[in-house]
Amino acid sequence: MLLVGVNRSPYTRRVAITLRVYGMPFEQRALSGFADRAEVRTRNPLGRIPALVLDNGETLIDSGAIIDHLDETRGRDRALTPHAGADRRAVLKVAAMMMGACDKALQAAYSRNHMPPEKQHLPWFDDCIAQAASALAAVDAMANLNEPYLLLGRLTQADITAFVAERLARGLGIDTDTQMPKLRALTRGLMEEEPFRSTEP
Repeated sequence: MLLVGVNRSPYTRRVAITLRVYGMPFEQRALSGFADRAEVRTRNPLGRIPALVLDNGETLIDSGAIIDHLDETRGRDRALTPHAGADRRAVLKVAAMMMGACDKALQAAYSRNHMPPEKQHLPWFDDCIAQAASALAAVDAMANLNEPYLLLGRLTQADITAFVAERLARGLGIDTDTQMPKLRALTRGLMEEEPFRSTEP
């Protein structure tokens, strides 16, 4: 398999971590959705990362859809997202909040880094950051310092998405050490595990 995208992207890194947890061999082509858009479009017409090219040549796009395929390949009974019921809903809820936090944080970053100052609207920027921080705080409230994972006593997509969202938030200046200390402790612990450590950009 070929993973297209840079691990600076939380969406790409989410897939890279999942592949490593599952022990699925893959190559990675570190293309940026900005700097390499034309080449990325050969895999995804939207010009967005990640894309995953399967061994049969089929290309999957969108991290959620890619991970759903990986879960199916792994076997639903061993997947990082439970296959049904309240456990599945709990994991998907955290994943949705954390991917939403990434969306808002990246919108804020794009505004700050790619728009001329006279075009930037500070209240909108602040609201994006506040939305991301609110989602992170909600997951922080769920975390237990005595447990290595958020839910179900094992690693799930809730942990992976929380990990990539917290890292992105820190990069944008959200002080997770003081504002979300339990979430920060969780991500420090996860960074000791090989799938997280080996995908560090």
